[in-house]
Amino acid sequence: MPATTRKGVWDLQQVRDQYLAGEWEQQFALFTWGGNANGQLGQNNTTSRSSPVQIPGTTWSSIQGGDKHSLATKTDGTLWSWGYNNRGQLGQNNTTYRSSPIQIPGTTWSSVSLGSEHSIATKTDGTLWAWGYNAQGQLGQNGTGQYNSPVQIPGNTWNSIDSGSSHSLATKTDGTLWAWGRNNSGQLGQDNTTDRSSPIQIPGTTWSYVSAGHEQSFAIKTDGTLWSWGENNYGELGHSDRAHLSSPIQIPGTTWSSVSTGSDHSLATKTDGTLWSWGQNSAGQLGLGYQGGANIFTTWVLTPQQIPGTTWNYINAGNSNSLATKTDGTLWSWGGYAQGNLGQNDQINRSSPVQIPGTGWSIVEGKSLTLLALKGLLN
Repeated sequence: MPATTRKGVWDLQQVRDQYLAGEWEQQFALFTWGGNANGQLGQNNTTSRSSPVQIPGTTWSSIQGGDKHSLATKTDGTLWSWGYNNRGQLGQNNTTYRSSPIQIPGTTWSSVSLGSEHSIATKTDGTLWAWGYNAQGQLGQNGTGQYNSPVQIPGNTWNSIDSGSSHSLATKTDGTLWAWGRNNSGQLGQDNTTDRSSPIQIPGTTWSYVSAGHEQSFAIKTDGTLWSWGENNYGELGHSDRAHLSSPIQIPGTTWSSVSTGSDHSLATKTDGTLWSWGQNSAGQLGLGYQGGANIFTTWVLTPQQIPGTTWNYINAGNSNSLATKTDGTLWSWGGYAQGNLGQNDQINRSSPVQIPGTGWSIVEGKSLTLLALKGLLN
């Protein structure tokens, strides 16, 4: 069968069909929207956007948007940063703000994550690197000195990573789970509230997936169980109460597949494609079809509740907003609209998922007001 000549944006089913037939090379475009006071949208300006706008290039691979800065890798292994840089979180060996992507040295970067004012990233050789603000030891350097360019955290078997506001989580290839940084709410899982400036192991050897929120932490084991610990002011840990936890406690169920925790709420998917939410809901960020009133106490949800649908795929819990893709390549948003972060080209809170135009969406990331998403293209 001759190779197809069709070009443009493809949905996920078309992507799978063409990939399996060996007829095309996939590429990904990068889109950003939301708050942009510090150039974190990468558009060479500081204008906020209420609908997705593309950053030049079609070889983007991993992405992360934070409070005020953003990171992304390309398929050639290069790493790029832009936005706020007061603590050196852009990794450029300076504190100059950037409103367009600028390359961090190196060509073997593989995944990225960032906190409020710090950044971490892995390389293809399994090493882990960190830079930026470090007052609580969030760079894992056995001290609190600030670094304006990447410095290595010891070890070369690091696997999945994620950073909260001032703490980080990471697994190794042997299934162990490690945490470091701020620990005021027990988010490091050490049964205490002592900050750590070097990675310290959380008990267990079958950890596979991590998510770090504002001051809370989540992880999934290879048996499909979901565990949480840390801050729990709004029931964001999913344990039927508001008690803080300094050690991992299991959330009922054994078919959890992914989890994302934001400022005060959490999302998770199961292997059957269902999507679940819990925690704070004052802006409708739980997507359960009702809007919080003036009294936020009436909107807390302390245990996982299902959002309608069974084809949910990639999820992202932000500040007071949520986004998720479906297996058909559509992208959906709900919650608070602050600075256009719902991508709906308006300023309306949404208490149920609403589709962002287009198909072919594959990954969406953003820890606060800034959102980044990858869209699959046909080369």
